[in-house]
Amino acid sequence: MRTPIKYLIIHCTATAAGREVSGSDIRRWHLLPKPEGRGWKQVGYTDLFHLNGGIERLVENNEDAYVDGWEITNGAAGANSYSRHIVYVGGLTADGEKPQDTRTIEQRKALKKYILDFVRTFPDVQCAGHNQFSNKACPCFDVPKWLKEIGINQKNIKR
Repeated sequence: MRTPIKYLIIHCTATAAGREVSGSDIRRWHLLPKPEGRGWKQVGYTDLFHLNGGIERLVENNEDAYVDGWEITNGAAGANSYSRHIVYVGGLTADGEKPQDTRTIEQRKALKKYILDFVRTFPDVQCAGHNQFSNKACPCFDVPKWLKEIGINQKNIKR
């Protein structure tokens, strides 16, 4: 299966502000059988943005304009075969109770660079938040508004 990339979808880990999450944590949450995990065959995201702005690759891909079957991640039901999914650590208040934009300055810088580079590489891609595909708060900020603020062309912003 080889489908052109249509969307770059931004997620949050839905964890408390300031609490770091590792790629191993995400692999456990997604890959372990139920009830410990979700029992998925693949994690939900290609890249993880740590609190310090570091980026961890969770699923290897060949960096071309297609989503091959082995590259498909489980980020948004119904859109996975033609999307790339990225995730930042955070998304909840410090007590873990309410959705909140908890992106650190470093995460914002890293996400901005990543997305600008991604759009330059794939000029037909549309960028979006997970909440634009499902009834969830994730990624806990107004993605279209932020994309406009960082200079993403309107044609690359899903409405």
